Amino acid sequence: MKTTWKRPDGSIVACTEKIKVLRENLEELRQMAQDAFEDALLMECDESQIRTVFQEVIANLENPYAKL
Repeated sequence: MKTTWKRPDGSIVACTEKIKVLRENLEELRQMAQDAFEDALLMECDESQIRTVFQEVIANLENPYAKL
């Protein structure tokens, strides 16, 4: 999955190192989520419930850099 990263003003993040870090972080997150997903399935949790809970976790992440 290739993502074009944008700043809040709509301009594109073009720094190669920033994009590399974002890709690495997403891959780590994807792998951790996959592992947690598989664990929950092995513990006989409902797949749709797992997905809902994961979405809620992401939706509730806090932005520590938000302007007050």
